[in-house]
Amino acid sequence: MSQSPATGGSRQTQVQTRAVTDDEAGMRLDRWFQRHFPELSHGALQKLLRTGQVRIDGKRAEGKDRVDPGQSVRLPPGVTNSPPPKPRTAATPTVSDRDAAEIQRMVIYRDDHVIVLNKPPGLAVQGGSGTEKHIDGMLDALRFGFEQRPRLVHRLDKDTSGLLLIARTGQAAKRLAESFRDRETEKLYWAIVVGVPPKKEGAINLPLAKRPGAFDRELMQVDEENGQKALTHFREIDRAGQRAALLALWPRTGRTHQLRVHCAAIGCPILGDRKYGGEEALLAAVADSRRLHLHARRLSLPHPSGKGELKAVAEPPPHFRRTVEAFGFSTDGV
Repeated sequence: MSQSPATGGSRQTQVQTRAVTDDEAGMRLDRWFQRHFPELSHGALQKLLRTGQVRIDGKRAEGKDRVDPGQSVRLPPGVTNSPPPKPRTAATPTVSDRDAAEIQRMVIYRDDHVIVLNKPPGLAVQGGSGTEKHIDGMLDALRFGFEQRPRLVHRLDKDTSGLLLIARTGQAAKRLAESFRDRETEKLYWAIVVGVPPKKEGAINLPLAKRPGAFDRELMQVDEENGQKALTHFREIDRAGQRAALLALWPRTGRTHQLRVHCAAIGCPILGDRKYGGEEALLAAVADSRRLHLHARRLSLPHPSGKGELKAVAEPPPHFRRTVEAFGFSTDGV
């Protein structure tokens, strides 16, 4: 029976639901929407989420929430009724030979559950405005015989180097996401900073929020009144007088640009980080002064198989090593 426009008969104006499939286990809700409805803008989705029009199994949801197979996602009126995406097959030629070789060289560990990359600086983890080349777009090259496409479980800034975990199965993605959410993951970063911290070791406990009205949607600031809790522990590894220091940083929360904002807030911006340190983040005597000196050095977390612990260490990139050598920093013991 046909329905008239007066009764809202178009399928695009009706509330609908869609089930999460097995190959989407552990996927962030905003990524799930991007997969199913690529024409839906980030801003439009955020508005739907804020107003409670998107729900998972009847409960209000946020873009960062993870979905599980069998869950029902409420699609509000106005969301295009696109057909469910077809799973990619191993034979789908989505990555060039050059990009495949590049990402495979980044692999420093793999098993049946997880792949660990040492990401170089300058390569984005996910796509965005004007970003055509990124890790997410190269993941088909990391199937290594698996039918399922590997998936991201966390991210690094484009100019940050170091450890990046990739889940090989939906179940592994779910368990890794839980480890990050429940703070069972210990992450150690190295940073070379301009100046020295006010003390040799301690905690930076400064809440962070997006800077209102900023052109860059990811620009953050310390906001004591409205910010989300952000905690970083630090220890000075070595220093070059008062000019610069090598720091070990342990983020205890996972806010956007947390380490960069926190270091700048205590008076020692990360070398090369003009976004948060301005010209004070540069040192004329350092050849690689304009490159960000932040490296995800070490990760430790429960193995997604449920057995034992996953530990990984990544060597820093050439520009970081050159600056360490130029200052004569010792990296022993960390």
